[in-house]
Amino acid sequence: MIRIVQITSDETVSIRHKVMWPNHPVDYVRLPNDHEGKHYGLYVDDTLISVVSLFTSNKEAQFRKFATLNEYQRKGYGTKLLNEIMSIAEKEQLSRIWCNARTVKTNYYSKFNMRITNTEFVKGGLNYVIMERSFLI
Repeated sequence: MIRIVQITSDETVSIRHKVMWPNHPVDYVRLPNDHEGKHYGLYVDDTLISVVSLFTSNKEAQFRKFATLNEYQRKGYGTKLLNEIMSIAEKEQLSRIWCNARTVKTNYYSKFNMRITNTEFVKGGLNYVIMERSFLI
């Protein structure tokens, strides 16, 4: 059984760490403003396998720290979770949702009607680009 529920920021940390930055200390995946976000997890049966954090301000939202355990990747679970985030953005009548996408993942995010912006940067030795999706209000 698959379910998506709101979780705490602490519940996201283990998956963030394992998937995104396993060679860094666990605190590297914590965000200073984690307490301000809404965090969502996708469970398969009773196992948390995918997480994402959503930060909303001024009718816009940024999703961050989107991660799915490696053994569950390429099976559609992350897509289900991100589709839920897009639905939440629409229900909340946000004008825009955006993320800092690893450039190697831009094709994936394009499937969600996100477009590449001109803003690129490097963090932790990885290349990123801001991607965004606008919603009609």
